[in-house]
Amino acid sequence: MTDMAELQRRKKLINEAIVFVDPDAFIASYVGWLEITTFITAVRSGDVQAPADGVTPQLAAQQMKGGVAAKYGADAVFAFCMTAALKGDKVAVEKVEKGLTEKLGPDFPGSVAFWPFHSANDSPLSLEDHVGAAAYKMLAGDIAPPPMRARENWNAGLRFFEKARQSNFAQEIIFPLAVWTRAKWSETLEKGVAFLAHIEDSVPELKQCLAETRNDQAFVANVLLKMAPALEQDLSDDMAGFLRSLSRRA
Repeated sequence: MTDMAELQRRKKLINEAIVFVDPDAFIASYVGWLEITTFITAVRSGDVQAPADGVTPQLAAQQMKGGVAAKYGADAVFAFCMTAALKGDKVAVEKVEKGLTEKLGPDFPGSVAFWPFHSANDSPLSLEDHVGAAAYKMLAGDIAPPPMRARENWNAGLRFFEKARQSNFAQEIIFPLAVWTRAKWSETLEKGVAFLAHIEDSVPELKQCLAETRNDQAFVANVLLKMAPALEQDLSDDMAGFLRSLSRRA
């Protein structure tokens, strides 16, 4: 049926593809996700009426090139590339891009979302540029030397966190990001504390952060907030307040 239940069903399919970095499942669920989101957007805006048979209409060729499909497609592609980068799975990203191109043509909705992940970017400007620059290194296995490693991990974590918060797939990105954050900062605790500032304060703070066992938004926000001084990373009042509010638990 063309209703919220159908939206939830299709969302679950693409959610699982993103969080588990399953390229085949992502390719299989992609068009269905674009169809339902494009259609519900049109219904809510009053542009179309729900069909009598309750079946979600397929996208016309013109709709496949339209802004709504491109918007939802780019969001989904970007989310998949982010979770793949967190797992260092370059093959998955390549498989999705190739599969969608073969299925839908080179200008498929959301195709531009792959661009930030294609090459190194030493001068990122937008948030997407920053995420793509960090993800490119993750996918290439380009690990910073120990003196710079914690700082690069912190910066990548912050950019991924900011981008995840803007996505329709926030929770699907946050969980892998939390797992990655725990792994990277556990490595710092074991091998990299000598490169942190204010070690006498930073190490206890890091241990306290990692003592939290839940891999969720609050955990990521708390690590970013508490480890900023360890890297002598200045946070604006707005950003500090933002992370502080998200790190609180009920």
